[in-house]
Amino acid sequence: MVERSIVVANPDRADIYNEWCTAFGRPPPKHLSTSFMQRALGWEAQSKQSGGLQTDIKRALQSIASGKKPKLAVPRKVATGAHLVREWNGRTYQVEVLERGFRMDGREYGSLTAIAKKITGANWSGPRFFGLKGA
Repeated sequence: MVERSIVVANPDRADIYNEWCTAFGRPPPKHLSTSFMQRALGWEAQSKQSGGLQTDIKRALQSIASGKKPKLAVPRKVATGAHLVREWNGRTYQVEVLERGFRMDGREYGSLTAIAKKITGANWSGPRFFGLKGA
């Protein structure tokens, strides 16, 4: 099913207003420009066609809109080739994610926890140290 959207050179504000009400089930906020409403309608149509936002993203946006801190789950698996960066005691550490393990300062480690211990001298959760687990 293809969503309907306005594709007119100079659409009438009333047409865009009606299209907004149809798409979102309520009138647009006051003082929105017609060009902004057109872009929002286009995005909404494209989003619906491709399946929309993920549920966790919707929840996070609703939290932000209500003035609360969003709770986003961070993916547990980090892609091979990604670089994790952490500053600790004035030094910036960069860790490369390998297919099996991690590399920091030219040395390979089997876990982020081993790297966190190397950096801090204490037993830390490596994923938490690098910000990969929810706070």
